[in-house]
Amino acid sequence: MLAIIIYALGIMYSPGPVNLLGLNMGLHGQARRSIGFCFGVGLAMLSLFLLFGLAGAAWVQPNVLALLGALGCGYILYLAVKIARASIDPASMTPAPRTLGFRDGLIMQLGNPKGVVATLPIATLQFPAAGIDGGLLIVWSLGLAALAVGAPGSYAMLGALLGRRLESVRLLRGINLVMAALLAGVALSMGWEHVWTPLVEQV
Repeated sequence: MLAIIIYALGIMYSPGPVNLLGLNMGLHGQARRSIGFCFGVGLAMLSLFLLFGLAGAAWVQPNVLALLGALGCGYILYLAVKIARASIDPASMTPAPRTLGFRDGLIMQLGNPKGVVATLPIATLQFPAAGIDGGLLIVWSLGLAALAVGAPGSYAMLGALLGRRLESVRLLRGINLVMAALLAGVALSMGWEHVWTPLVEQV
């Protein structure tokens, strides 16, 4: 279950469009007013976790878990490489013309491919593998959605506390590399536990 949290942290807290908007709001003195935006992001993630989690519980059978595991691990490794190679330049962001609110966060995260990227492997692979369903699925979804609220919120707070120093490309590049390393580690761990070991036991 630790792998679920590490994966969620790695994908949610790496610099992405929603998090950079949080950073931008913090840099423009809008950190406190970004709370609604952050809760909109959290509700979007909760909706995706519940949707994919309920579908995953119904569709993911033990005989296809290894195949889904291999695909999921490959996808997570792909994401790790993309995050590690991503070019992040906050200096290119335009000034925030207005405070983004709850509706903005909800719509943006529902339309953000990173939201699906974060929820799909957890809900359809890791939840079933850990036996998380029913009421436990709701509890985990709420907890992970709370982590999602904290992602743009933490960027907004850092932007407010550190100001323009967070515009350092080197700093954000370092964050990307750390998050990519976490994702790669989770992918290898999942591959060993949910793909390699079951296949060896069947032989």
